[in-house]
Amino acid sequence: MPVIHTAYPGAPAYQYNGHLQTIIPSLTRRVEGVAYDRERLTLSDDDFVDLDWLRQTNDKLLILTHGLEGDSHRQYIMGTAKLFAQANYDVLAWNCRSCSGTMNKAFRLYNHGEIGDLGEVIQYALRVHSYREIVLMGYSMGGNIILKYLGVHGATLHPSIKRGIAVSSPTDLGASARLLDRPGNRFYRNRFMKKLVRKVAQKAIQFPGRLDMANLRRVRQWRDFDNFFSAPVNGYRDADDFYEQASAVLFMPAIPVPVLLLNAQNDPLLSPECSPADLAETHPMIFLETPTSGGHVGFMVSRDLHTYAERRALAFAQGSLDQQ
Repeated sequence: MPVIHTAYPGAPAYQYNGHLQTIIPSLTRRVEGVAYDRERLTLSDDDFVDLDWLRQTNDKLLILTHGLEGDSHRQYIMGTAKLFAQANYDVLAWNCRSCSGTMNKAFRLYNHGEIGDLGEVIQYALRVHSYREIVLMGYSMGGNIILKYLGVHGATLHPSIKRGIAVSSPTDLGASARLLDRPGNRFYRNRFMKKLVRKVAQKAIQFPGRLDMANLRRVRQWRDFDNFFSAPVNGYRDADDFYEQASAVLFMPAIPVPVLLLNAQNDPLLSPECSPADLAETHPMIFLETPTSGGHVGFMVSRDLHTYAERRALAFAQGSLDQQ
């Protein structure tokens, strides 16, 4: 049964709770020596996403998907890219629509349940190079995206896609949205909200009459924002429809390749529903690891340039955790 025992030794002593284990890496960690080659991919709807590559003509490729309002230059993406490149993987860190520094052209943005863009990125990568092995990896929102992608495509998955890795992933969006409204999570809620409001305001200017920005005054909880803005921008009926269609946990039973889901128990942004132990205990392909600490996309280790999540991901990609 692939519920695996964790080897995480814990964060440095000064990061003594889940909030510090989340915030300090985000604000202070610096990853040097990553020089991407950027390429713009035109999508089937004439919009675009920007791709950042580390290419050495290897036959193995890691495709990295960032978290909500993240991008390819976040420390967790660059740290993972650097480690995998050193292990002879090509790396493609793609930026979701609107996340590369340039606003996208279409009305829609990106969201936890949008897997079409990832599919086009994968197809493009296979066109430009015949990769023997592809590993999909995502952090936070990106983890939910890759898990849903693997579950939706199931038996029709391209044979080059061998594994998936999701770290700090909100696989149950409704439960995670409720957590954001807790008083102790005000810092994260306000940070995300400020960035997303700025983007939907730009969409309201790009597409007059499509959004009523006066509804911002009616937002009292995260669910309200999803009802008034996230759902209509991304083609969902309402927040409930968004949460149901986007939550990876509903699609994970159909995943056909080994996947690792690494979620810390003290992650302030994840509820227990995001770590489906019952499913992992009966599903031969889902490896669930839930250390007691680590925070959200944290997992720092004393005297190590890389995080536990990065090293664990590489070990899983290479097959060394399969027997645990």
